[in-house]
Amino acid sequence: MPAGQESSGGGPPEAQREREHPMPESRVRKQAAYTAPSVRSQARKPSPRWWAPVMLGLMVLGLLWIVVFYISQTSYPVPKIGNWNLAIGFGLLLVGFGMTTRWR
Repeated sequence: MPAGQESSGGGPPEAQREREHPMPESRVRKQAAYTAPSVRSQARKPSPRWWAPVMLGLMVLGLLWIVVFYISQTSYPVPKIGNWNLAIGFGLLLVGFGMTTRWR
């Protein structure tokens, strides 16, 4: 290396030339004016008065259906449908649980 020259990384001369040119600047994009979200005119209404008792009733009925099925050794609540009694009990439980998601 000749005296008086400093090394800037020791790369090839093409790489040094690329570093000498500044990076072009990107264009500034115009942003759209801010618009506030529309105000909801309807606030969420509370559930009807019958909602909570029906919801709890379905969950308790489903639980009782399954408990009676197991305690009676599949003789009750409806003997002819067999293990479908479990589906009915769990169905009642699920409907009651689904109602809890809409309860306010």
